Amino acid sequence: MSQLIIEGLRAAVDGQEILKGVDLVVGSGEVHAVMGPNGSGKSTLSHVIAGRPGYDVLGGSVRIDDVELLDRPTWQRAEAGLFLAMQYPTEVPGVSLRDMLAASVRTADDSSDIWERLRVEAERIGFGAQFLERPLNVDLSGGEKKRNETLQLGVLRPAFAILDELDSGLDVDALRLVSQRIEEATSEDGLGVLAITHYSRLFNQLKPDVVHVFADGKIQESGGPGLADELEETGYERWVTAPAAAGSAGLLDDPFADPFA
Repeated sequence: MSQLIIEGLRAAVDGQEILKGVDLVVGSGEVHAVMGPNGSGKSTLSHVIAGRPGYDVLGGSVRIDDVELLDRPTWQRAEAGLFLAMQYPTEVPGVSLRDMLAASVRTADDSSDIWERLRVEAERIGFGAQFLERPLNVDLSGGEKKRNETLQLGVLRPAFAILDELDSGLDVDALRLVSQRIEEATSEDGLGVLAITHYSRLFNQLKPDVVHVFADGKIQESGGPGLADELEETGYERWVTAPAAAGSAGLLDDPFADPFA
């Protein structure tokens, strides 16, 4: 069993500390939900783990088993088994989804069956075959881009996936198919999942083992699946710092953070 291990992770942007000591361990086949208010640093957490440029790591460790990721470029983190499903997937004109995935699997796997794998995964999540040869994410709706991210996850079969607001932009039917596919990957492939979201609707099909409340740059409380429903009912008020204090901490001023994350 592999583990994604986050210990004492601290990070800043422009001298303002955003992550203030995050500790979290996700095992193979486990689903950990990270839920919190706007501006709490949730997307910052996903960006720092994945290696997005622009953040200053002040301390801590992010490992897959004994492989330290923080000193590696993003592509080597992916090669080690990490996958990030982005809140706002990037458009890449001139590069088809098929070609991108073939290049991604070539170093570690036989890419000769990439078309068959794409076809099977597309069918599982209701993603039209006409999108597979299109330039990556170009002229796709928000929901289609999220299905595209899920298809990539299914083809690449990473050890751990970070889902950054995967549910945003998905209608009810698409959300059911996408979350069901990821849930199946936890049992079929032992995928470990760190799911970052505001709302519990993602967990109708994708069943969390642990729910973490994330506020003021760190995990404030952890509990079982029922905590997600409780947060849906009560909100995050008891964990939210007053606006003036939050601004001084820099959580609302992160230039790299998604505006509603």
